[in-house]
Amino acid sequence: MVSINVSAAGKPIALARGLPMVVELSGKQLEDATIADVKSAISKKYPRFYLDRQKITLKDSKNILADDVTLKVAGVAEGGELSVKDLGPQMSWKTVFLVEYAGPLLIHPVIYYFPEIFYGGPVQHSMLQRYVLAFVMLHFAKRELETLFVHRFSHATMPFMNIFKNSAHYHLGSGLALAYSIYSPMYGAASPYIRGTVRNDPLYIQAGAAIWLFSEISNLITHIKLRTLRPAGSRKRAIPQGYGFNLVSFPNYFFEFLGWLVIAALTGSYAAWMFLVISTYQMYVWAIKKHRAYRKEFGSDYPRDRKAMFPFIA
Repeated sequence: MVSINVSAAGKPIALARGLPMVVELSGKQLEDATIADVKSAISKKYPRFYLDRQKITLKDSKNILADDVTLKVAGVAEGGELSVKDLGPQMSWKTVFLVEYAGPLLIHPVIYYFPEIFYGGPVQHSMLQRYVLAFVMLHFAKRELETLFVHRFSHATMPFMNIFKNSAHYHLGSGLALAYSIYSPMYGAASPYIRGTVRNDPLYIQAGAAIWLFSEISNLITHIKLRTLRPAGSRKRAIPQGYGFNLVSFPNYFFEFLGWLVIAALTGSYAAWMFLVISTYQMYVWAIKKHRAYRKEFGSDYPRDRKAMFPFIA
C-alpha cells in the first residue's frame, strides 16, 4: 500500500473543504500507482470534485503531472506530498467542437432562405451565393463528422467558459457576419457588383470550387493521417509523414487556410477576408507552438527543413 499526502494548491477548494488528506492506495506500489489513481481517490471522497477538474502537481510546483505518470517517475516517495488545484467546471472537447460548428450550419440557411427578415425583401440569388452556401454547409458538416469519427483529443475536457469564446469565433465570424454579408442583395444576381463581372463567370467560380474541393479533401486526408499516429486512449505521438507533412508540420491548417482563401477571393467580402485573417493568425500561432514541441520532443530525428504551416515560408 502507498500513502500520499494531498493538499490544496493555494486557496482552499470549495468542493474539497477537508483537504489536506491522506490518500491510501491499497495494493499499489510507487512503481505502478499513477496520478490517475490519486485523482480517483480524491474524487471518491469528494464526488463533485471529479477527475477532469483536478490539476495535480508536486508540492510548490506549477507543472501538471499527467494521469498516466507513476508516482515513482514523478519523484514522489512514500508519505510524500502532492498538490491539487481546482480547474473549475469542465466540458468535453467533442461537445465544444460540435456546438462550435453547429452555429454556421444553422445560421447560413436561415439568412439565405429568409432574406425578407434580414434585408427587408427577396433576394434573387446569384451563382456565387449558391456556391458559397454549398461551401459553408459542406465544410462544417465535414467538421461535425470529423469530430464524431476522426479526431482524437489529447485532453478530455476544457474549461466550460471556453465554449462561449470558441463558439463566438464561428457563430459570429464564419456564421452571422459572413452569411449576412454574402447573401445580401449586393451579391444577388441583379446586383452591378455581380452582373457582367467575373463574379458571375461560371468558369471563374468553378475554378475556385475545384481549389476549394481540393483543400477540403486534403484537409480530411491530413486529419485521418493524424488520427493514425495516436492510438486510442494514448498521448503517444510519432513524426507525421506523407501527404503534405513532408513540407509542413501542420498541412491541415494550411489546407484550412486555402479553403477560406477561395471564399474570400471569390466574393471579395470584407467579412470573408476578416475571418480569413483572424483564423489564419490563430492557426499559425498554434502551428508554431506545436512545431516547436515536435522539434523538442523528437530532436535531430525531426526533419530540419520542414516548416510549421506555409510550405517553404514559415
